[in-house]
Amino acid sequence: MIGTILFDVDGVLLSEEHYFDASALTVWELLISKNYLALSPEKYKTDYSPTEIKVVRETVFGKNDEVLKLMKSRGLNANWDMIYLSFGHQFIHLLSQIKENEKERINIWMQEPINRDVLLEIGKVLGNYDISLDFDRFVPDFERSTETKQELFNYLNLLAKEKLGVHTEIFSGISTLWLVCEHVSQEWYVGDDNVEKSTGRHSVQLGKKGFLANETTLAAKEDIDELFTFLKNSGVKIGIGTGRPELETIQPFHHLDWLKHFDINHIVTADDVQTAEKELIERRSLSKPDPFTYIVGLKGRGTSSKDCINTPLPIENGEEVLVVGDSLADLLAARKMGCKFAAVLTGLSGKDARSTFEKHEADYILDTVLEVRGIIGKN
Repeated sequence: MIGTILFDVDGVLLSEEHYFDASALTVWELLISKNYLALSPEKYKTDYSPTEIKVVRETVFGKNDEVLKLMKSRGLNANWDMIYLSFGHQFIHLLSQIKENEKERINIWMQEPINRDVLLEIGKVLGNYDISLDFDRFVPDFERSTETKQELFNYLNLLAKEKLGVHTEIFSGISTLWLVCEHVSQEWYVGDDNVEKSTGRHSVQLGKKGFLANETTLAAKEDIDELFTFLKNSGVKIGIGTGRPELETIQPFHHLDWLKHFDINHIVTADDVQTAEKELIERRSLSKPDPFTYIVGLKGRGTSSKDCINTPLPIENGEEVLVVGDSLADLLAARKMGCKFAAVLTGLSGKDARSTFEKHEADYILDTVLEVRGIIGKN
């Protein structure tokens, strides 16, 4: 008997497409803008047409999003992590082209935090050489690895050793460079009007409109509204466990008039995860597939992070909780909790994801989130 349903957002309720667009634009900006590596500042702008965005995304992630799909298949769920991995890989490739002449500088760069000032310094050095980008290298390089989730960051350290001859731990964890990537990403996604509220920092580059006011639902918003009403009338408690920041969750839900269905205490976002991670003595990731997001969604944000992290797994009466997600990371989190899992085929891979979910024995595989209604109807 399902008594609680915890929904992911991207790929389930709202489309991820704009997030992936913003991710590609972020990687592109970090590489070409005068504010970062400045490889082709004349090609950079802040207002791309949909056609131009499509070209940038195909350049960075492949025509069929091969790069994104590989990262998703390894349990990487956060767009910030995907940006960091993609940019970090290209960054190593660029340095590999100047290693014979700049070995000493590369050794120094690989041992210190890489902030924007360091990127500007590196960009000036790169500008003295005939170098090229090569996004096609990502998939072959990472197919040689078996790492998953944040362990993929550590694989960047191994690639630095292989391609640069430098031993480093600089890519591990939530590094200074990761934070640079995150901030540029937020500029693109939330736009000038919201970036300071989102990040606590001013924009480095103004002129970005953002995608917040242009969210796309994965079923008619009225039909999803009716689903939430049906679940509540059926006595089912509902909550949210998303990798989105709070602003990017609450604001769209408010615009779509969905917020009325939820207790804000059971809407858990990336902000809650980051706050909890900062409280840890030993820094580690609590984002999916770690079950922390969904445990807080179940217990409520009033529960201490420590209690949520230390919750015995599988949870008691886990069969009464249904997690609805679109990714392997969601499934793995649900499995750790001992919960039921419904896979929705509206994420990045669409219906092609069915075989993955069948392999991992998802309890339910749904074409759209609206089919959750049928699960509850069988209770």
